[in-house]
Amino acid sequence: MSLVSLRNVGKTYQSRLGAAYTAVRGFEMEIEPGEFICLLGTSGCGKTTVLNMLAGFEMPTEGSISIGGAQVQGPGADRGVVFQGDDSLYEWLTALENIEFGLKMRGVAKAERRDRAHRFLELVGLKGQERKHPSELSGGMKQRIQIARVLANEPAMLLMDEPFGALDAQTRSVMQQELLRIWQETRKSVLFITHDIDEAVTLASRIGVMHAGPASKLKGVIPVSISGERNRTSDDFIAIYRQVYGMIREEVALAMQRQG
Repeated sequence: MSLVSLRNVGKTYQSRLGAAYTAVRGFEMEIEPGEFICLLGTSGCGKTTVLNMLAGFEMPTEGSISIGGAQVQGPGADRGVVFQGDDSLYEWLTALENIEFGLKMRGVAKAERRDRAHRFLELVGLKGQERKHPSELSGGMKQRIQIARVLANEPAMLLMDEPFGALDAQTRSVMQQELLRIWQETRKSVLFITHDIDEAVTLASRIGVMHAGPASKLKGVIPVSISGERNRTSDDFIAIYRQVYGMIREEVALAMQRQG
């Protein structure tokens, strides 16, 4: 049984002037336990809308979304969300206290939440940084704290909306490898939103490519099968990159025609 099921999902927004805009229509996807899915598409294709509906931040206007067999009715502890920026960290709390925060709100005993926070701080490679505040941490470190805080709540899956988009290229590459390591250790299901083909091939077990918006849906799903380390110069990596690039290039051309 799939962990996540999105069936014939659509989302239409109404403007203040009454005009309707359909961001997503007829979107369908299944996510299995332990899968790392990257959702890729042109700007405005609705990929973040899909994530927000799965997170429960927005409700679909048609179709259904379920996780673990239960319909998504709103945000829940079974889904942990990691955003692009670090605005969700509390500046007045230490790194360890930020990781503990969700557990504290759920009433977890101090000793247990402190032990769990230490464990996930070490998992993301920040042992020894527990007393630092966000202002004392680099961008990459802040993202690691966000990931640790989400994991500490033990969700069934992670939802990540371009979490490394604001980082410099070198830090982004390091964070991609760190995320792969964390995923391999935890085997959490992941839905990762990106516009970067290289990032998608580096991370995913499957890549979902979306049509250009509006009224976008899934164009196709490409399995990522690369033996050993994901070397960007390997034949397997380059072949998958070219396949995804070909699909995206068609949608970019279509989007430009519509704008013209």
